[in-house]
Amino acid sequence: MNTNAKSDGFRTRAREVVLAAVQGLVLALAVLPFSVLFLVLTLVSVALIPLGVGIVTTPWILTGVRALADTRRRLAAEWCGIRIRTAYRPLPEGANPWTRTFGMLRDPQTWRDVRWLPVDMTAGFATALLPAVLLFYPFEGFALAAGLWRAMAGGPYGPYWYGFVPVSGQATAFAAAALGAVILIAAWRLTPRMLTAHFQLTRSVLDAEEGELVERVRVLTETRRDAVDTSAAELRRIERDLHDGAQARLVAMGMDLGTIEMLLDKDPDQAKKLLAQARQNSADALGELRDLVRGIHPPVLAERGLGDAVRALALRLPLPSEVSVELSGRAEAPVESAAYFAVSEVLTNAVKHSGAERVWVDLHHADGMLRITVTDNGRGGAVTGTGSGLAGVERRLGTFDGVLAVSSPAGGPTLVTMEIPCALS
Repeated sequence: MNTNAKSDGFRTRAREVVLAAVQGLVLALAVLPFSVLFLVLTLVSVALIPLGVGIVTTPWILTGVRALADTRRRLAAEWCGIRIRTAYRPLPEGANPWTRTFGMLRDPQTWRDVRWLPVDMTAGFATALLPAVLLFYPFEGFALAAGLWRAMAGGPYGPYWYGFVPVSGQATAFAAAALGAVILIAAWRLTPRMLTAHFQLTRSVLDAEEGELVERVRVLTETRRDAVDTSAAELRRIERDLHDGAQARLVAMGMDLGTIEMLLDKDPDQAKKLLAQARQNSADALGELRDLVRGIHPPVLAERGLGDAVRALALRLPLPSEVSVELSGRAEAPVESAAYFAVSEVLTNAVKHSGAERVWVDLHHADGMLRITVTDNGRGGAVTGTGSGLAGVERRLGTFDGVLAVSSPAGGPTLVTMEIPCALS
């Protein structure tokens, strides 16, 4: 058993070493030359901006630089588990070349990408190639000891140098093989680490720690402003509903009661009619107040939690629905409220616009994240553009660092995923 374990460990380590060497060789020979190309293109395109040509070419070239950097970030995560953060500033949709050019040039992340190109051409190339050199160079020393030295050594140029060993005979060829064995041992220990060092070097230049914080502050500022605007709009709605609804009915009921007081002795029958009307106005006003309170914070949400509140929401839909809930506790009240109204808006959109025959809702909590998915089998085509209900949902979730993702191809189905970081009590 112990022998088998050692054999498995040896094979696993051998695979790691060979894989790291091959991956480094791929980076050095296939990927890194693009750094030279894009650096030259970037410098030329930026230099041509005063002539107007660069206004057109620079966005395309910088987009290519960004794609190259994103590829290296992805490889760093997949091959060595190294996360390299980004903080690109968003560009307006449909922006003209002038806006795109200077928007990208004002982005600090763009300049991190550009500064990375010369580093990648030099130190990045060396650290990517070194794992392959460490692994494959020793075999030249072994070949020299096996007799290759006779073809390589001697001649008008003197001995053949293997590392620091001058090979001119069989004895020095064995010395070259010994040096190769030392290098192979070093490769066995260091090759995966050297590939990791390459990506750590990449991260030291590309990582957007400060930029990520700046971008986070910008997003939080926007979402806070949206939250304030939403709150102000909600207060105006409540004021309008109270003024036009319950308040008007209460005023009418007060007037009816005053009239009833005058008619009570003169015309009891008319007084009874007005009294019935006042009773109906009071019932309508109470109903409107309940609806208003439910719109502010549904009682079932406060009493039973998010899962039951969404179930109650689904029961009022005019189409069949299925709700799956896996929540081990309750989130904070503001998070539950945001999630509830986000689901309510998504379901409303599905009913109004999708032409769906069925809706599925799934709520669960994992890895510190509340995840909600709403799926319908409608016609698809949902977008999160400005003016859509989903844009409002995105802003609502953004207040809590939440995100919204929409998959809605033409012909359906539509899958809306919402995630809010939170802990359950």
